[in-house]
Amino acid sequence: MTLRVVQWATGGVGRAAIAGIAEHSDLELVGCWVHSADKVGVDAGTLAGVDPFGVKATDDVDALMALRPDCVLYSPIFADDGLVRRFLAAGINVVTPVGWINPSPEERAELDALCAPTGATLHGTGIHPGGVTELLPLVLSSLSGSITHVRSEEFSDIRTYNAPDVIRDWMLFGATPDAARSSIMLDVLGAGFGQSIRLIADALGVELDGGLRTSHELAVAAEPIDSPIGPIASGLVAAQRFTWQGTVDGEPVVTAAVNWFMGEEHLDPGWTFGPEGERFEVEVTGDPGCSATFHGWHPPSIEAGLARNPGIVATAQHCVNSVPVVCAADPGVRTFVDLPIVNGRIAPHLRR
Repeated sequence: MTLRVVQWATGGVGRAAIAGIAEHSDLELVGCWVHSADKVGVDAGTLAGVDPFGVKATDDVDALMALRPDCVLYSPIFADDGLVRRFLAAGINVVTPVGWINPSPEERAELDALCAPTGATLHGTGIHPGGVTELLPLVLSSLSGSITHVRSEEFSDIRTYNAPDVIRDWMLFGATPDAARSSIMLDVLGAGFGQSIRLIADALGVELDGGLRTSHELAVAAEPIDSPIGPIASGLVAAQRFTWQGTVDGEPVVTAAVNWFMGEEHLDPGWTFGPEGERFEVEVTGDPGCSATFHGWHPPSIEAGLARNPGIVATAQHCVNSVPVVCAADPGVRTFVDLPIVNGRIAPHLRR
């Protein structure tokens, strides 16, 4: 049975999701919500850079809900909890990369109660947090015993992230070190990574100390650096490292970290990605331990990344491929540990 999907928002993830839905054998795009007035009335395929669907973008929430889609793929920059709850109360499944990866027990109980009479399911997914911080570590952990530490870490050139307002105004690249140290990003990002850390801990069967151990390190430009947000002058922030750790008796047991640089040149301190370059790493320390390095989710150049960033596409595809599994799941919040394996689909030209 073909599942009817509404794509909510057409930023980088939303555009990639529309393209993914177009090629997914089990999905049909029936609606598309946009924030910008200049996108209203434009074909969703045109917005995504693929062939037109005959589906016109709209900012009319009621009209899209009246379509009674099987699922909303919800990917705005910032989540609206009330709107997501409205979808669920109407019996519409939700897959999203902007939250609800592993809600607190209290929030999950509320959402489960909301979904029970309507049959709706809510699944938070993505790449980091998401697949790299939860799914892949859990898969690798199945090959180990006596686990003492699980780490997931991102190493990315932030110049390829085509969201200059977010990079400048929220991440505070190009700001003074004092301004960047007061950034809300450690807490904002920690809300998602904290859910990942708790999910891993719960799955491993360990009770963490209260709260997370966090760190925020900065590097500045040693000389001016060109960037998509404009030149970064000497002494202003050009690289950041964020780390979140769940601990037991003060010792780290689950770690999530990101390393975001404006390239590797002219940094003070002289941070680099190392010989492996941009990548994601997952490491399980146990008996036996193992580590895995993932390439392919970073673009070959800044220009290529601004046009189509593989990490953004991977985030979108993880959402798209989750839709059939989520629509078939029991009502309520469903995390990675609650769902069967999610897999992709063969390319259209190979189908029989």
